[in-house]
Amino acid sequence: MEKDRLDQELVKSRSELWMFYEIGNLMRSTLKLDEILYIILTCVTSHEGLGFNRAMLFLVNERKKALEGKLGIGPDTSEEADKIWQKIEAEKTTLKDLINASRKFAKKKGQKLDRLVKSIKIPLRESAGILALSVLEGMTFEITTDDVSKKVKDPICALLKTEHFVTVPLKAKDKTIGVILVDNIFTKKPITKDDIRILTMFANQAGLAIENSHLYEKTVSLSHSDSLTNLINHGRFQYLLSKKLKEAEQAKRALSLVMIDIDNFKNFNDTLGHPAGDRVLINIAKILKRTCRSSDILARYGGEEFVVVLPDTNKESAWGMAERLRQAVERFAFPGQEIQPNRNLTISLGLASFPQDAKNKDALIAKADSALYHAKGAGKNRTHIYSTNTE
Repeated sequence: MEKDRLDQELVKSRSELWMFYEIGNLMRSTLKLDEILYIILTCVTSHEGLGFNRAMLFLVNERKKALEGKLGIGPDTSEEADKIWQKIEAEKTTLKDLINASRKFAKKKGQKLDRLVKSIKIPLRESAGILALSVLEGMTFEITTDDVSKKVKDPICALLKTEHFVTVPLKAKDKTIGVILVDNIFTKKPITKDDIRILTMFANQAGLAIENSHLYEKTVSLSHSDSLTNLINHGRFQYLLSKKLKEAEQAKRALSLVMIDIDNFKNFNDTLGHPAGDRVLINIAKILKRTCRSSDILARYGGEEFVVVLPDTNKESAWGMAERLRQAVERFAFPGQEIQPNRNLTISLGLASFPQDAKNKDALIAKADSALYHAKGAGKNRTHIYSTNTE
């Protein structure tokens, strides 16, 4: 009997090791955060993985001091669950097959559970409920019996319609970066201590995968950013303008480009020094960012020049935006601006539009730059709109 028990334990351990080996390989297959999260929750819900009915993942937003829902995977009804599980069994669907279905899942923009999870934002304080506590305490919470469930008064759990569940923190190095919530809402299969042990081991692996993805995305972002202003840099601007022009052409929509130059910036730099000039660049970047729409693309073009891409914006609307940018800079009290002509630090702007003025990227940039040249020549602190008369 003892030998049989030991043999069973050995088979079980081998099975667990193989599962974690397969899961580890899958999580190393990408560094993109959305793909990593999908792989994690698919592993949690797959029959070849941990086998829970539903899994929901939340990540910490340190800046907002909140826990934000990122992804939910699981059927919406027991009928849907039966159909999915029968199909998986009939087609012998593997864990890799489910992972490869992520693109289809993304195109559907998630199911009801996913949309619900993504709408959830929880403040990181003890009174905010079990999910927040799981992060703050770095602890697993097991709500797996009716007695315990009745004592839990958590509005988020009520919203998710979960009664028996487990939350397990996602940890990376010495900090908790998120939490996974799992349940067996449809099968009503009890969540055992062994299930929780394996889930906790998996969560440690998943936390490191998420942290690696964060580091990768941060590195990519830095490579696309101007180190002084934190705006996107010239190279990234060129790529995004090409992309937005292609989208505008396909949708038969207008797109406008605004080139911006700081007036008499050399005078400011030469008189007060480059550190003072850098502070001007930083402040102008902040002003432009505050004034632009979330859909606009704002970049540092080089030196004292900036550029704004205005998708789905015709020339007339773009002129209104350009003027708002100019006036916002004109109103700002820059330290040391009294040394400038007219005792004010200002910008000049040149505007051109697709497809009215140009049909491709290089021509559009050239014509916006030509309009900027005429704005400078006409007295500065003004917006000039490109026309054939300005060539």
